[in-house]
Amino acid sequence: MNSPWWRSGTTRRGFISLAGAAAATAAITPIRSLAAQPRHPAFRDDPFQLGVASGDPAPDGFVIWTRLAPSPLDGGGMAGESLEVRWEVAEDERFRQGLRRGTTIASSYWGHSVHVEVAGLKPDRWYWYRFFSCGEASPVGRSRTAPAPGTAGRALRFAFASCQHYETGLYTAYQHMLADDVDLVIHLGDYIYEGRGLKDRVRMHRGPEINTLEQYRNRYALYKSDPALQAMHAAAPWIVTWDDHEVDNNYAGAISEEPTVTKVELLRRRALAYHAYYEHMPLRRAQRPAGPALQLYRQLDWGGLARFLVLDTRQHRTDQPCGDGNKPPCPDSLKSDATILGRRQRDWLFRRSAAPGAHWNVLAQQVMMARVDRKSGPEEGFSMDQWPGYEADRRRVLNHFHDAKVRNPVVLTGDIHTNWANELDRTFEGSDLPPVGVEFVGTSISSGGDGTEKPTYLNSLLSENPFVKFHNAERGYVLCNASEERWDTEYRTVEYVTRPGSPARTRAKFVVEPGQARLQVG
Repeated sequence: MNSPWWRSGTTRRGFISLAGAAAATAAITPIRSLAAQPRHPAFRDDPFQLGVASGDPAPDGFVIWTRLAPSPLDGGGMAGESLEVRWEVAEDERFRQGLRRGTTIASSYWGHSVHVEVAGLKPDRWYWYRFFSCGEASPVGRSRTAPAPGTAGRALRFAFASCQHYETGLYTAYQHMLADDVDLVIHLGDYIYEGRGLKDRVRMHRGPEINTLEQYRNRYALYKSDPALQAMHAAAPWIVTWDDHEVDNNYAGAISEEPTVTKVELLRRRALAYHAYYEHMPLRRAQRPAGPALQLYRQLDWGGLARFLVLDTRQHRTDQPCGDGNKPPCPDSLKSDATILGRRQRDWLFRRSAAPGAHWNVLAQQVMMARVDRKSGPEEGFSMDQWPGYEADRRRVLNHFHDAKVRNPVVLTGDIHTNWANELDRTFEGSDLPPVGVEFVGTSISSGGDGTEKPTYLNSLLSENPFVKFHNAERGYVLCNASEERWDTEYRTVEYVTRPGSPARTRAKFVVEPGQARLQVG
């Protein structure tokens, strides 16, 4: 049996070339049962082609996921029957120590996906897992539990990413993330893109813009067929949330960006998209959708070190004001009842972030919170799809950070396909108030194709927005190390994604000290 990648001697910061990543992925090979029976008639091919994943770690366990799909791009290729799936979790990669096992059912209703909530494990340690069905075995995955409540433990090393448009680039960034040997991955949305297949792309979507459940399933299967993405899922637990492209570009609650689409039609599409999202993500039963509703915002604690408050800024928001786009402030963008969170989620966020017990309060969410002026000179332009389009909610959150003395708030953001490091201040009406938190915005994994290190507008942007301490338009991900002493952030970028083999480099480093909502160059 080949050694798993985590025993291969790869250094934490070592470079993994495309060939190396392929070898690492191949090393996570299915471990076939010695007593394997002939392939089940439903399995025309390997049923575990979409790999394995884990997520939402707790001190005593985590979720493990797979989906039976012998023909993944053809609706999965399974008959309508339900099948039994056996799972195993162990304290070592050879499955000899602390072995736990059980069975679950892969039902056709959930696309033959399985979500096992493993419990009763030891806190703050790595585990290995795998699945079996009808004599077939899955790849091996690795996951870990969170530290026990109230304990700081060692430093947490994690990466966050977003926006992985399959057509516009390769997932080279995940190959480098794999070498960083992280404890955790946070994905901030746009896991898939819903658009139709277009010509002259790096690789192709199949078919029209997706609208049916089978089309959503096939699109997820296409994305999950990528070896680098599968390897990163198998390497560490993920915390996931969505943005807009998991359903439809720039949708807001029950409102489509297309004026001809009714609320009923959008909600119908949302129900199908949410169903497929749950099927393909390592989420708990609490996140099972009910029609067009899915409870995605939630809290996950990493001992007493970090509290992750995972937000949903799509499902509960009001319509984008001012006709969307980049606009100067308009009356609708300043309305007190305009909301990006919804009242219920906002109240939940305020309660959870003000509670004691966490050294760092981390908001894992989708769109930029900083009020960035996109226009040079006296003219102003703010993104109406981001927090500045919902200024009342933005001010409420930042004032809450200050008034409730929220401990060390850090906002993690995706969506925008560029890197930003922002200090979050409350300078709403020309006052000069100190920042109350920091925001790290990560670029895309592949969306937008090859980027550029320094866009032509960079000097103007930094001049207009002095709270922006870094901006970059390459592809990549963000690597974070959090301890009681400090928070370190590295912006990891790749030079190109339209062809294989790009090296990665760290373009910027920042340090945040506890009690200081300031960005220091690392």
